Amino acid sequence: MSEHQAKPARWGADYVQAISPYIGGKPIAEVARQFGLQPERIVKLASNENPLGMSPKARQAIVQALADSPRYPDNDGYALKQALAHKLGVSAEWITLGHGSSDLLEMAARALLTDADAGLYSRYSFIVYTQAVQGVGATHQIVPDRDFGHDLPAMLAAITPQTKLIFVANPNNPTGTFLPADELHDFLRQVPPHVAVVLDEAYVEYIQPDLRYDSMAWVREFPNLIVSRTFSKAYGLAGLRMGYGVSQPALTDVLNRVRSAFNTSTLGQAAALAALDDQGFIEQAYAVNRAGQAQLAAAFDALGLRHVPSQGNFILVKVGEDAGAGARVNLALLQRGVIARPVDNYGLPQWLRISVGTEEENATCIEALRAHYAAS
Repeated sequence: MSEHQAKPARWGADYVQAISPYIGGKPIAEVARQFGLQPERIVKLASNENPLGMSPKARQAIVQALADSPRYPDNDGYALKQALAHKLGVSAEWITLGHGSSDLLEMAARALLTDADAGLYSRYSFIVYTQAVQGVGATHQIVPDRDFGHDLPAMLAAITPQTKLIFVANPNNPTGTFLPADELHDFLRQVPPHVAVVLDEAYVEYIQPDLRYDSMAWVREFPNLIVSRTFSKAYGLAGLRMGYGVSQPALTDVLNRVRSAFNTSTLGQAAALAALDDQGFIEQAYAVNRAGQAQLAAAFDALGLRHVPSQGNFILVKVGEDAGAGARVNLALLQRGVIARPVDNYGLPQWLRISVGTEEENATCIEALRAHYAAS
């Protein structure tokens, strides 16, 4: 045996080796193979996707854009940026495009953190924050939650000279909690101006109308603020990976310096541009989500299952009291053709995150839960 064979290589820095790879919701095809189920009978409620699919306008735009696919996409995304600027009331120079909003989160970490700095975020918030901070070797500052959401006073108190970047999700994933506008605005006023804040609004379209606020006005007010959004959720373009960030030019400049070339595709740009022009589809998605949330919440209440009120398109539900409850109930659902999302990697082993589907999909999930608890 040679020396090379005797000592397998260990690639990457220690902080890279420490990263836990992102695990998405199980694909339908995988569950069908694993449990011997018919794919068309499986309901996927694991990844917070829009059960309506995408806007017909976006679908048509994809077909039309196929002819341009042999060529590289517009690296600047000019047309989409112009449309976003018009819709949001900001300059196109304030917009950075990404392949999903996760791309913006990682760009922010690469642009603003070094291994001498720290990134700050709340417990039970989106796991990509952990990965983004870990990916550049920075220090994690994890602040305990308040009722499964962000404790903004505690986050302010946790800021140190090492802190250079703060992540805040509103609504929060995976818990669905929501920060009122006045609390969030007061928080932004108190963050030191040399500390950047990413306000992650991936689920902004699902917020109740009476709770909505103008975060674009906050971008104009705070030079240290980046607002990130996505086309993956309400717009139904998850498979095309389109997102964007909005910030003042100094931050936009550094984000674009670390942005990968051609990071958004021709088809993605075309679909996003068309989707922006279909407000009726977004209103329908909102209505279906609100009705579905009520349907699921009523069933959880009837089953005696605790759940967290949500402003997203999912509900976090406690499915048992012991540490193995989440895994056990998740397996029972998979065996019955329902894909939910375990959240033990968030430190919530007794809970599942269940996306809101169509009325029929929700009913399938509810029946599977009832069957499990009846058999237990």
